[in-house]
Amino acid sequence: MTESIWQKSSYCAQGNSCVHVAAHNGTVRLTESGDPTGAILRTTPAALRALLRTLKEEHPHG
Repeated sequence: MTESIWQKSSYCAQGNSCVHVAAHNGTVRLTESGDPTGAILRTTPAALRALLRTLKEEHPHG
């Protein structure tokens, strides 16, 4: 099994509350920096895009 390469979110502050993302075998994995080997959410790229699009529409940065 190939190890996932985790990337920290670009919106992460300097604290310990960060989201980490990795692509693995056609899925997207998400976890938090507080317990990176604990709960890992697995989803499809399309579902993650839909979630991010919805969040941006409801909470635009500006």
